[in-house]
Amino acid sequence: MPALNTAFEIFLVSPLGLEAALCDEVREKGFAGPKAVTGGVVLRGGWPEVWRANLEIRGATRVLARIGAFHAGHLAQLDKLARKFHWGDFLRPDVPVSVEVSSRKSRIYHAGAAAQRIETAIREELGAPILPEAELCVMARFEDNLCMISLDTSGSSLYKRGYKEAVAKAPMRETMASLFLRQCGYDGQETVVDPMCGSGTFVIEAAEIAARLSPGRSRRFAFEQLTSFDEGAWQRLRNASHGIKPALHFFGSDRDAGAIQMSRANAERAGVSAFTVFQNHAVSNITPPPGRPGLVIVNPPYGTRIGDKAPLVTLYAALGKTLLARFSGWRVGLITTDTSLAKATGLPFAPPGRPVSHGGLKVLLFQTGRLT
Repeated sequence: MPALNTAFEIFLVSPLGLEAALCDEVREKGFAGPKAVTGGVVLRGGWPEVWRANLEIRGATRVLARIGAFHAGHLAQLDKLARKFHWGDFLRPDVPVSVEVSSRKSRIYHAGAAAQRIETAIREELGAPILPEAELCVMARFEDNLCMISLDTSGSSLYKRGYKEAVAKAPMRETMASLFLRQCGYDGQETVVDPMCGSGTFVIEAAEIAARLSPGRSRRFAFEQLTSFDEGAWQRLRNASHGIKPALHFFGSDRDAGAIQMSRANAERAGVSAFTVFQNHAVSNITPPPGRPGLVIVNPPYGTRIGDKAPLVTLYAALGKTLLARFSGWRVGLITTDTSLAKATGLPFAPPGRPVSHGGLKVLLFQTGRLT
C-alpha cells in the first residue's frame, strides 16, 4: 500500500461557475497549490489532505482522488490493463464498489462496455463485489485515449451535511450557498439576514462559518472504506476542529410557517440554534436586527421554477422597497435567473458575475455595496 503521505492529484468538484470561489476557500484553508479548472479545483496531496478536504471544505461537491492512469485504445487493451491495475493498494476485497465511466475524444466511446471491463477486472482480480448502489465509486474518465482512474472519496454528495431532514421548495444546496456567501465577502464576522429563508440554508451556513464548525463533522465518508484509512489519525483530525460560540446572531424569515418550522429544526440538528433566529412574516415586515449592518442574502422564487413572473415582479419590488427603506448600511446579495427580476427590486446592483448551474438552471448573483 502507498505511504499515507504519498502525493497524488486531488480534484474537488465545484458547481460550474463557482470554481474561483472554491479555489479561494481551498487556499484559505491552507492547502498547497490549488488551481481552479473547469468544474473544480486541482491540488496535490496525500490521504490526510483528502480527509481534511472532505471534513473542512464547505464549497466542494465531492473530493476525488486520482490514483492512476494508462493509455487504452480499444476494449481488449482496457481489459488487459484494468486487470494489471493495482486495485489492492486502494480497495478492500470485502467492500462493494460501483464503477462510473465517461469518455471524450477517445476510441473507447461506449461507457457501458468500458465499465463492464473495469468491473470484471476488480471482481476477478481483487475479489470485491460490484454493486451499482455501492457508496464507494471507482470513476474512469477516458480523454484522448488516456484512462484516468479516480476514487470518489466522499460517498454521498458533500452538500449533505447531516443535519437537514426537511427542505423547502427549490432549495439552495449548502455547498453552493457557502460559495455565494464567500462571493459576497462574508467571513463570519458580520450578521446575516435572509428574508426568504426557506429551510434555512443561508442562515445555518453563515452561523456555522461564524462558529468555525467543520461542515463534515456529522457525517461519514466513502474514504473510511479504503485500505489507506487510519481510524486513529482520522479521529485526531476530527477532534482537532473545535467550534466557538459567536457573538453574533443570524436571522431568517419566511411567510411560510412550515418553512420556519423546518429552519428551526434544521438549526437545532446543526447545533446552531442558540445563535439563529427564525420568524414567520412577509418580506415587507422585515426589519434590521440590532447591531452593526451586515449582509442580506436572499434566493427568491424564480419565474422559471416556482410561480408566474407577474406576481414575482411585485414580490421583488416589495423586497427592494423594504431594504432601501430600512437597511441603510447593509450589503445585499440576491440570486435569481432573471435580470429583469433583479432590476424590479430597484436596488443598485453591480453587473453580475458568471452564470452558475443550479438544478438545471443558470442563476446569477447580484450584489450591492452598502445601501444608503
